[in-house]
Amino acid sequence: MNEKVDLSFALKGAVIPADHGYMLFSALTRVFENIHSIYNTGIHNISGEPIANRLLKLSAKSRLTFRLDSEIINLLLPLAGKYLNLGGHEIMIGTPQTYLLKPVPRLYSRLVVIKGYMEPDEFLEAAEAQLSSMSIKGRPSLITLSGTDNNTSGKGTRSAFLRRTIRISGKEVVGFALGVNGLNAEESITLQENGIGGRRHFGCGLFIPDRR
Repeated sequence: MNEKVDLSFALKGAVIPADHGYMLFSALTRVFENIHSIYNTGIHNISGEPIANRLLKLSAKSRLTFRLDSEIINLLLPLAGKYLNLGGHEIMIGTPQTYLLKPVPRLYSRLVVIKGYMEPDEFLEAAEAQLSSMSIKGRPSLITLSGTDNNTSGKGTRSAFLRRTIRISGKEVVGFALGVNGLNAEESITLQENGIGGRRHFGCGLFIPDRR
């Protein structure tokens, strides 16, 4: 069985739009035509410091990271040295490093999108069902605006949950920040490899160790 890893490229640039998932994938397709043929590949959002005008200021820690099958790493290596334009802001892709996924008891996704589920209580139930389908017994919880977790029904408290959107082809797609706690080693790797919901190419549903 082929394992998934994170292939992480250094970046050079000043700022990028905060909501860049869709435009990042679009920019990648312009410089790397085979990106559509790489199945089960997620593209993490690029981290940075939020600044004015819905922009992110890049730092030395900002990376372009793919979650992909280890056997196709070589397909993406030619991206090194390419330039991407994200909403009028140019960045250059640098040298890559590969990281193995590590089992941790708590994982976090900044934005999970499950089609048809835009209210907190129904969304949490749908997330629980997807975890169960992977035989994962960890506890999902919606992240509140204060950064704390809440795994109870969203009824009556929906405004407190960290609802996020991503713009895709001019449309706002709604999702939530989600944590999953109480994972054993096997469950943790399974969740990192498979994620929850859709839109992996745009940075949604990808889980990382929770350092909040």
